[in-house]
Amino acid sequence: MAPSAPVLLLLLLALAGGRGGTGQGGAGGGRRQVSMQYNPGWNNSSVNLLHVRAVGPSDTLHYIWSSIGAPTVLLVATESRSSTLGINWTQLLSPAPAGAIWIDPPSSVVYSTAVVFTKVFEYSEAKTLEELFYPTYDLSDFSWDSINHTLNHTALTAEFTGIPATDPSGSFSNGSLAFQVTAYETSGRDGPLPSLLHTANSSKVEFVLAGVALRGNSSRFVLEVATVEEIGVVQKLRSARSIDDEYTPTIFEMLSLVAESQNDSSTLSFLQWKATAYGSQTPRREDSIQCWSHGLQAANWTLPVSSIVHAYFGEGVGSTYTISAINISFGGEDGKVYQEKHYLSWSALLGFGQPPKDTFSPLIISIMAVALGTPMVMLLVGSSVVLFAQRKRYSEYEPIN
Repeated sequence: MAPSAPVLLLLLLALAGGRGGTGQGGAGGGRRQVSMQYNPGWNNSSVNLLHVRAVGPSDTLHYIWSSIGAPTVLLVATESRSSTLGINWTQLLSPAPAGAIWIDPPSSVVYSTAVVFTKVFEYSEAKTLEELFYPTYDLSDFSWDSINHTLNHTALTAEFTGIPATDPSGSFSNGSLAFQVTAYETSGRDGPLPSLLHTANSSKVEFVLAGVALRGNSSRFVLEVATVEEIGVVQKLRSARSIDDEYTPTIFEMLSLVAESQNDSSTLSFLQWKATAYGSQTPRREDSIQCWSHGLQAANWTLPVSSIVHAYFGEGVGSTYTISAINISFGGEDGKVYQEKHYLSWSALLGFGQPPKDTFSPLIISIMAVALGTPMVMLLVGSSVVLFAQRKRYSEYEPIN
């Protein structure tokens, strides 16, 4: 039986997204026409909603970023080049936003998911080796600047910057928390570390803490990330290790949170990151901050009602749709990098289909060929010389009658 059009589209996205590479452009999703629109159909900048529309040869990918509720991105794949975003702003900003966000035509939607950045925890280890947690930073309670002045239609970037609505400890008096968003028209690799490989089927988010005062002598931060999936789609955490650290020196592990269909095990979407963060706006190898992932599990709490997740998925979140959560922590055993720099950035790629896979570059392949080939050539040449010398020695003997 031939696959249906929605399944075929997701298979094509998976195949395109999974093509590894090391150079710029070319493989992995081809080229897309990308546009960014701030608060479409709404002239007030008191809230933030950014619609990124990426049109391909026969489909459209929608990324809807917003700081309404907790910082969230909706990812919607459609099988139409003309699919559009619809928003009922009055309903979206009401206490009951279910149904306020939709895609037209609804029949064009083949897959949708959401990634929500819910909380930031700060903790330190006491002398008894017990973890001491400070009051949680709930990102749904933050006050966010307008992203309109950060929107760059040429570079396809924007930045959500916020501080707690109330800050009793004064930790954010000279600091801020931000999510920097980047969209891509084609495949390539970022220049700054961690130099993530991307495709046209993906976007990047960079989580940044800048100037935030620690509440402990050697505190560490943890970012809680939640995902929303339809019933029948499961989240899995994968770890891939490589001997190649060409693009991210000293970092040999790549982690991916992938959504898989239980019917055919195909990969529908992903969140991918290197096992590192950095303590500088211009990161170098020595600015690396250790990064760990702690236990993907089903969330036993609900998302903020005022989030765009409820506006799109409706009241079925938690029943028709499942919520999973993972904690990503930053900082070494003593937390000195952030203590010294008061800056932390963590980059992740999110998109549709298979996550990109790094492969050895031609330079590395050439070096490996020389390193492995030279001893072999020397061995062959040496063996030939020895054999030739032995044959010559034997040929010099004259037979005795």
